[in-house]
Amino acid sequence: MAEIISSATGRRKTAVARVNLLAGSGKAQINRKEPEVHIPSEALRSYMLQPLKIAGVEEKYDVQAFVKGGGITGQSGAIRHAIARALCAADDSLRAPLKAAGCMTRDPRMKERKKPGQPGARRRFQFSKR
Repeated sequence: MAEIISSATGRRKTAVARVNLLAGSGKAQINRKEPEVHIPSEALRSYMLQPLKIAGVEEKYDVQAFVKGGGITGQSGAIRHAIARALCAADDSLRAPLKAAGCMTRDPRMKERKKPGQPGARRRFQFSKR
């Protein structure tokens, strides 16, 4: 097995991703599966690997991700955040371009909680005057 260069944790919504960057040729694995199996959407896969493209190291590192919680959108966002943080841990000069692209920011948007006496977070029961 290849040597781990750096590792990091990323989060989005309720998804948490742990990523290991290994010296390699640009392969990716998510939960020991191919990315095409775990994330069927091509747009989400390219979004997930965006930090490698920005840093220009697509062919230099292999990505090994372990992700749990949330759906595929949250999971791909969590992996993106973790990859960006791992790249910064490996090479601090990459921080500025990754930060400018918004890869270093943890997306704070979460599902709003359901309020008591209501059917949902914002939805109200229908008002009846009589």
